Amino acid sequence: MSKRRTLIAVGAAVCALASGAALAQSDAYPSKPIKWIVPFPPGGAMDNIARTLGEHMGRKLGQPFVVENRAGAGGNIGADAVAKAKPDGYTMMIVANGMAVNKFLYGKLSYDPVKSFTPVSLVAVVPNVLVTNAAQSKAKTAAEVIAQAKVQPGKVTFASAGNGTSIHLAGELFASMAQVEMLHVPYKGSGPAVTDLIGGQVDYMFDSVTSAMPHVKSGKLRAIAVTTAKRSSAMPNVPTLAEAGLPGYELSPWFAVYMPAGTPQTVVARINDALLDAMKTPEAKARFASIGAEPIGSTPEQLAGHLDAEMLKWGKIIQARGIRAD
Repeated sequence: MSKRRTLIAVGAAVCALASGAALAQSDAYPSKPIKWIVPFPPGGAMDNIARTLGEHMGRKLGQPFVVENRAGAGGNIGADAVAKAKPDGYTMMIVANGMAVNKFLYGKLSYDPVKSFTPVSLVAVVPNVLVTNAAQSKAKTAAEVIAQAKVQPGKVTFASAGNGTSIHLAGELFASMAQVEMLHVPYKGSGPAVTDLIGGQVDYMFDSVTSAMPHVKSGKLRAIAVTTAKRSSAMPNVPTLAEAGLPGYELSPWFAVYMPAGTPQTVVARINDALLDAMKTPEAKARFASIGAEPIGSTPEQLAGHLDAEMLKWGKIIQARGIRAD
């Protein structure tokens, strides 16, 4: 009996020590700079958001957040680096819709979008907007775009920043729900696609609000409708596609933060808290507004549920439309 009591006492002591060590480790975190991987080139909306939020998070946690751009393969290169990183709380990444769709666009991934990462928080939605050449196009409503596509099946074109991008998927969803045939014209990036839209080489584009805003304000492009469920605060007078005649239409390009699978939950909680706090700062609000981003924030559990729903939705559409990244 005394031996059993001794074992119980030893076990309790070990548990107490382990708990104390974990608490001490949590209190000491972070003790060095945190690498924030952005899987796209510098200067874009995702990069700007990471740098703005990282600056405030660094002040709150007492260690700098070092942004590292790992661009390529639709975000897969950066995601692969994070998936292989130590789950010690010193590596994180900001991602976009690619986290939900790349599994279906590429033949094989070196990571699993669910199993290889720990969700931290949703960050923002940056709406896409259906735009056309203001000088050459007569279409002012989504109904007129649909009517044109029905009269000229397969001849009305829409540009995108590349196969499988949210701009491409927005057009595919539009064509599917409107039951029209449109010709997709992929470009290597949004910039050259917009240039050709302004030049009259293509008819339409479901561009990011960030990219389209300056051209809409200058009068070169006409905004017809946004792709999100709610109107964009950057373009409050522009209806949603659901309002404009396609009930149930929604494509909401989102940004979110993840860490490697196995990252301690105490660390995830601290990063989540610092991130949500940073999103409330005047600097972050101003940056979000400048690129047309709608801040959302979430718990890790809400992000996990959101990813599941997005994979279910877009997996069906990508497979049905035969979309590939290459």
